[in-house]
Amino acid sequence: MDISLIAALLLLGAAIGFAAGLLGIGGGMLAVPFMTVLFAAQNFPPQHVVHMAIATSLATIMFTSISSVRAHHQHGAVLWSVAKRLAPGILVGSLIGAKIAGALPARWLTLIFALFVGTSATQLLLGRKPKSTRQLPGTAGMLATGGAVGVVSAIVGAGGAFLSMPFMLWCNVPMHNAVATAAALGFPIAAAGTLGYVISGWHMTGVTPGAIGYIHVPALLTLAAASMTMAPYGARLAHSLDTGRLRRVLALLLYLIAGFMLYKSVHG
Repeated sequence: MDISLIAALLLLGAAIGFAAGLLGIGGGMLAVPFMTVLFAAQNFPPQHVVHMAIATSLATIMFTSISSVRAHHQHGAVLWSVAKRLAPGILVGSLIGAKIAGALPARWLTLIFALFVGTSATQLLLGRKPKSTRQLPGTAGMLATGGAVGVVSAIVGAGGAFLSMPFMLWCNVPMHNAVATAAALGFPIAAAGTLGYVISGWHMTGVTPGAIGYIHVPALLTLAAASMTMAPYGARLAHSLDTGRLRRVLALLLYLIAGFMLYKSVHG
């Protein structure tokens, strides 16, 4: 990588980590559009730029989720029994989602990402929490839910919290436990999805320097280092700021991102 790309990735990783610590969100939705632009500027194969941006963003979550889960676990907030029941479906779903994404044309993958980000922005802006109307389902229901979360998360390069948290809240899981458990689920989503993107993009190996499948390893390590460094600072600041206002600002940013990616999907 040239020095300009390294500097841009460090800045992007720092912003993603800070936002994750401050607002408790994953970085995929913020990282993908910027990485798409950066990879395109490096003359990566244009038909694979979006795939590589999503795959590399997803792989980054393996690193950032570890520090987040450690903090939640120290407070006893992670419901490991729930995570273990959702994890098998998530692992299978993430592998399938990565394979689906690898087979999709870049235009359709960009469109799906734009729609997901727009929906997530609306959810964040409205701040609505689903009413607790039931308990967690049985084994089949948890496997199906985990599978759905894994498929969607792998396709859009996200950690799954925008899907797993509403599900847990709907099933009477307390908010702080839902947040912590969703953070714990980020690692299996990212790990299985990363493997899936390596397999589905194996034909890319040797085409783009530094890439293994659809994962651009130098970009991954640079992003992970910067985001893990900045996340604690964001978490520390979260206790002294009005995060409600910040969430509205983030929702507006996500709408802009969704609009940009929608434009890319239409105009190529």
